[in-house]
Amino acid sequence: MNTKRKLVTKTDPKSPISEQYKTIRTNINFSSVDHEMRSIMVTSSGPGEGKSTTAANLAVVFAQQGKKVLLVDADMRKPTAHYTFNLTNTFGLTTVLSRQKNLTDVTNHSDVENLDILTCGPVPPNPAELMSSKSMEDFLVEAYQVYDVLIFDTPPILAVTDAQVLANQCHGTVLVVSSGTTEVDSAVKAKDVLSSTKAKLLGVVLNNREHKDTSYYYYYGKK
Repeated sequence: MNTKRKLVTKTDPKSPISEQYKTIRTNINFSSVDHEMRSIMVTSSGPGEGKSTTAANLAVVFAQQGKKVLLVDADMRKPTAHYTFNLTNTFGLTTVLSRQKNLTDVTNHSDVENLDILTCGPVPPNPAELMSSKSMEDFLVEAYQVYDVLIFDTPPILAVTDAQVLANQCHGTVLVVSSGTTEVDSAVKAKDVLSSTKAKLLGVVLNNREHKDTSYYYYYGKK
């Protein structure tokens, strides 16, 4: 896995792609004038659309702004954060939610200042139940005491109910779609699913839009 490509905001912070991530960060900050945006869920309509890459790079740019950030791998179906940040996945979010260990015991410091990583941990048989559990409520309360911003990488919204459950508990949601990959109907359905929950849809990230042999990212605010 090419972690340099995935963490472009760390390896090449002045690049056009990194600037697009900073634009997304700015738009999120402006969208939360009346309500502080401290937990952001990142999802997609289907697999392979770049949600994990987006979540990781968003976490980096918020940390670069001086905020204390926790990136949470809440994709209990196909976790990837431990690969991106070269960590082990022995313990993580599922370990905390099952009350086997405390949050502070399983978070990992990254080599990006102000950014900690909480990997998924062992993949459980009941992800949606864990997401809606009292343990998740307790986790959020504890995490808000330590971190300014929580970024959640979740499974695709149309694939399983996990993301729908978590969307109700986060302050905002970012939907990732992939140019040339995501079907329009799927994107619309994903938006409708989010709208049917209590989720605040902050906007949509369109990635993999080719321009001069470079993939970069656009952000469209909620209409």
